[in-house]
Amino acid sequence: MARKQSDYLAGLLSDPGAGSSPSPAPLLDVVESIDSDAAGKTSASAPQRTGLSLLSRETALSRVASGDVRQVTQLLLDPDRVRIWPGNARLQAGLSEDSCRDLIDSLIAEGGQKVPTVVRRITGDPEFDYELVAGTRRHFAIRWLRQNSYPEMKLLAHVAELDDEAAFRLADIENRARRDISDIERARNYAAALDRHYGGKAIRMAERLKVSKGWLSKMLKAATVPDEVLAAFADLHQLSLNPAYQLAGALEDVSRANAIGDEAGRIVQENREAAICGSPALPGSMVLARLLAAQHTPPVEAKQVFFEVAGSHGRAILSVKSVNRQGITIHLPAASGASDEQIGAAVREVLEKLRSRGVSVA
Repeated sequence: MARKQSDYLAGLLSDPGAGSSPSPAPLLDVVESIDSDAAGKTSASAPQRTGLSLLSRETALSRVASGDVRQVTQLLLDPDRVRIWPGNARLQAGLSEDSCRDLIDSLIAEGGQKVPTVVRRITGDPEFDYELVAGTRRHFAIRWLRQNSYPEMKLLAHVAELDDEAAFRLADIENRARRDISDIERARNYAAALDRHYGGKAIRMAERLKVSKGWLSKMLKAATVPDEVLAAFADLHQLSLNPAYQLAGALEDVSRANAIGDEAGRIVQENREAAICGSPALPGSMVLARLLAAQHTPPVEAKQVFFEVAGSHGRAILSVKSVNRQGITIHLPAASGASDEQIGAAVREVLEKLRSRGVSVA
């Protein structure tokens, strides 16, 4: 994570008021890890270490009181008692054993987390005690390990006092360093936060997130690409910000939007058929090219031309039923009494009449 982003993240966590501007990180943090299930239990320590422990703790507390350091308590939590905050950009459906395999292996090798998640306390929910603001992959991985031969694993979490807007900023700054979150996920997260936290004012949002107004505008426009069009991409990570912005612009034309939607439907079907055959889905670059190339073709109205050619006995010997792009439909009634020569002359008459009306078979 870049230094600027790291400082911003530290500022959010050290902010004494959730809605205030980020303040500088302290010079030093004293971290105390506590197992939440054993918080009320005490363990016997060796007598010879008691004096040193008391002295060290007294020294640490005096430094906290003087303002030189800030004490941060990290809890070891049961992940099943921690719910996911819905304001995070990451799509939970995308988390799986395969997508988190590298993290799972790392947690096994290291015996647990090295980087804590960020949670906030909640009340009024009998099923959960905390809400996860940042660290959804770590939360998933710890839960998976507890269910698969590692029941002793706990979720290491830093408890922060954050309102929803501060929680959004914190989750956002962490997600910017994550390549496994697609631009579309983040764009939609921004669009939802715009009204929820910033009263629909993009300038205010850009200032709070410390991003450029132009970049945020692109993100918000990319968020307007509808689900039925996004479904054409087998992997949303293949649709980055600039192409998504271009696609959103094309969809502003209603006629093109219909054509793009139809093309997206065809691509979805092709990808399904490919999956059945064990073939890979269309790459994102090809999908984008096809969607942008889709154009609305107005239907050609069939020219309904109905007329008849009568024979010498007053009965119809030939009638035109329809004229369209596929051709001319001519009906020859049975028992009209017309000769071949008369029928041929009637066909020539029909062709002349059609040419006079702008229809030609040539």
